[in-house]
Amino acid sequence: MATLSYRTAGESHGPALVSIVEGLPAGLSLDMDVINGELRRRQGGYGRGGRQKIETDTVTFLTGVRRGQTIGSPVTIEIKNRDSRLDDTPALVKPRPGHADLAGAAKWLSTDCRETLERASARETANRVAVGAIAKCLLRAFHIQVVGYVTRIGMAAANVDGAASAENLLAGVMNSEVYCPDVAASQKMIEVIREAKVQGDTLGGIVETRVFGCPVGLGSCAHWDMKLDSRIAAEVMGIQAIKGVEIGIGFQAAMLPGSEVHDPIEFDPKQRNSPNLGFTRPTNNAGGLEGGMTNGQPVVVRAAMKPISTLLKKPMPSVDLNTKRADKADYERSDVCAVPAAGVVVENVIAFEIARSMVEKFGGDSMTEMQTNYRNYIKAAAALGQ
Repeated sequence: MATLSYRTAGESHGPALVSIVEGLPAGLSLDMDVINGELRRRQGGYGRGGRQKIETDTVTFLTGVRRGQTIGSPVTIEIKNRDSRLDDTPALVKPRPGHADLAGAAKWLSTDCRETLERASARETANRVAVGAIAKCLLRAFHIQVVGYVTRIGMAAANVDGAASAENLLAGVMNSEVYCPDVAASQKMIEVIREAKVQGDTLGGIVETRVFGCPVGLGSCAHWDMKLDSRIAAEVMGIQAIKGVEIGIGFQAAMLPGSEVHDPIEFDPKQRNSPNLGFTRPTNNAGGLEGGMTNGQPVVVRAAMKPISTLLKKPMPSVDLNTKRADKADYERSDVCAVPAAGVVVENVIAFEIARSMVEKFGGDSMTEMQTNYRNYIKAAAALGQ
């Protein structure tokens, strides 16, 4: 079975971030505007810190690409760091509560948390956004759209139409400084971020991603580690500062009777040859996933991000690892709120996992073969029962 995978490398203040993507079919057109555009979005959003004024993230393909298309071999991506000063960065001996500092220092038998924070830094997510943007190029060839947005920052919450189209959601996101399609909520979010900055504090929030156009049957119910929902959840939980993941109505399903949770199945013969094979639902509480597989409805994933652990005016109580005396946590340049950026990261890691499931189900050595396999599947599935 064909598979799609990637590895990332690089430190926050090292020379560059590097990723290797394996399993991409040959002949995939890589749109640099899409890829670098996603990297710009990750750097944006109201509440970001000074590092984003230094870096201008763009990708360079070192291997696996010729004349803008994949050639079937591993694709190597480089994102250069302008703020490259790894050897000159000072030691950090007073770990920040909420960060990887203390656990990493103990793990690697050091009193300097620097090496831990350099790799644990959210700077690494630039890699995953670039990889996800490549995945979006693949999904676009199958008319699959992935849209992410912010639904909450602190106590400011949005009201997003559950039936909104991908185009309407995307238009709302692009017109918001906090990547929220609710105009009134966007302004409230900016206000609470501004207040947190005045107070020297940080804010977390909730982001949501919807995937439109997935065919029925991606993923599997045969093995726990092949279930698409478990794989998506693992990808999202692997993002720095993410502390919770929901699919569909998530935890709300635990409070309702089954008659109010499960989505009735209907059939529209006019949609028989579409990715949902004609099976429609009046609700989408399952978030497009049942039994570890896509059911033809939009995939809906929600993630909760904790506040950034570096506080400027309110450093948390900590301990000096050399003296073991009580002290205040060290300060590292940071954001007041990175929820909009986290939403871009979540959106792109989900895009990669959807692309991976597409390669597994319809994979071939080339995009031509993969697209042929996809069309044949839709045709065969639509003919069932006729």
